Amino acid sequence: MGAQEYADRGVYRRRMAAAELAGFTVAIAESDLHVSAARDLTADALRELRAVRGQIEGYIREHPGFQETLAPWPEDPAAPPAVREMISAGRVAGVGPMAAVAGAVAGHVGRALLAESPEVIVENGGDIFMASRRERVAAIFAGTSKLSMKLGLRLPPAPEGLGLCTSSGTVGPSLSFGKADAAVILAADPALADACATALGNRVKSAADLQRAMDWAATVPGLDGALAIIGEDLAAWGRMELTEI
Repeated sequence: MGAQEYADRGVYRRRMAAAELAGFTVAIAESDLHVSAARDLTADALRELRAVRGQIEGYIREHPGFQETLAPWPEDPAAPPAVREMISAGRVAGVGPMAAVAGAVAGHVGRALLAESPEVIVENGGDIFMASRRERVAAIFAGTSKLSMKLGLRLPPAPEGLGLCTSSGTVGPSLSFGKADAAVILAADPALADACATALGNRVKSAADLQRAMDWAATVPGLDGALAIIGEDLAAWGRMELTEI
């Protein structure tokens, strides 16, 4: 990750911060999570991050192809819970299971922390688990697009949690076959939101693809909303309430 990308992430995290919650960061290897909760739960979050990474890394050691495949992985009832979430999300979205890894990790850590805090926000590389008793606004980061950090999504109270995940063909190291500056998915399941954000981004190579991409998102069970930005063009579907920020 380059210096500019680090700076962009810092700006985004500051904009996402909830003033009334304690914010802290936990990181292991490539997992770099910013967490907001009622109090500093660094030790708890680090324990849960280590646990979920252990599930995924252990499965990869036994099934090396799991990490590399770009195609949906066969269902495996014997897989650990986080891996089963990733497999299911990838199959629904039509992508490989690793497309759901950041959302699955954020969701696992966030749901575990709800035992200690009534509100939890976990951001993992632009993929978010959010459990909140109040309305929140999430800023949309879209790289060099003029719309980047100018628009936000109003998110309704969701005490049990929701997933808001973003893929990009122009920002960050994640693989994308499209050119969207931001492809955003809202869903109750963060792993599903992550996998479908990848699949949505893959479909957007030019502004002419935006409507077809929204039409696809509308057919996917479990999604609540979708949004894509390429340059100065934007399209949205579902429960995506935009606001200026």
